[in-house]
Amino acid sequence: MSTIRIAAAAAHFGRDLEFDLARIAKLVDDARASGAGLLVLPDAALGGYLADLRHPDPEALPPALKPDDPLILQVARLAAEMVVCVGYCEDGGTERYNAAVCVSGDGILGRHRKVHLPAGEVAAYSPGDRFDAFDTPVGRIGMLIDYDKTFPESARSLALDGAEILACLSAWPTSITNRAPRMAQDRQAKLFDLYDQARAAENQVVLASSNQTGAMGGMRFLGQSKVVGPGGDILARTWAKAGLAVAELDVAEEIDRARRILRHLDERRPDAYRETSS
Repeated sequence: MSTIRIAAAAAHFGRDLEFDLARIAKLVDDARASGAGLLVLPDAALGGYLADLRHPDPEALPPALKPDDPLILQVARLAAEMVVCVGYCEDGGTERYNAAVCVSGDGILGRHRKVHLPAGEVAAYSPGDRFDAFDTPVGRIGMLIDYDKTFPESARSLALDGAEILACLSAWPTSITNRAPRMAQDRQAKLFDLYDQARAAENQVVLASSNQTGAMGGMRFLGQSKVVGPGGDILARTWAKAGLAVAELDVAEEIDRARRILRHLDERRPDAYRETSS
């Protein structure tokens, strides 16, 4: 049995890459001081998110970084013995992707390009086309980027690929069309928690959910970073404030306990499921 500490960050990031890297360094230091072996940083931690989700300005998009950009390699050096997941805008040559990379001091451990793009992102990014889990020193991980977790198939694909921990990196705002006077009453705040708990419980895995805080353009981000156990219980959370949600657990033991009687992945009936609408 191996107990680890998992940290999910809530923090604000913008266009200033030097500022972003300094904030990442501080969060890595804080996570290390807490004893964390895994730190999940928000989506778009390097370069910030879109300023307008409905009509993004093509002249004001986040800076696009090559997959081997020196800034990403610097995050790997900062990670050292830890495993760190971080989001950025990937320069794919003729296309741009909302992307995430998982690193340690040994280098790149895994990558993900956001598959599900909400309406506004289509004007700024191209979609990814796959969900792959990968091995790390803290266990087998799969990554999701915000809207990905709205779709049960995303997390299920990673769980079927052996993921024990889902790292969900977000820049998830309050409702754009019907903002509530208090964040706790906001529709998107409720959905953000619901999706985190449901994706963990239905796949009986651990989920670490990070998110941005503060504002970008006309959007206000939720925070609400958390670590969720394989039964859907929230083990640690930041609420709306910036900071780290840190939980200590034996991932394998917790998953085994959740699957002791009911093993959701083994009890599926794929032959009975509809793959396309008719």
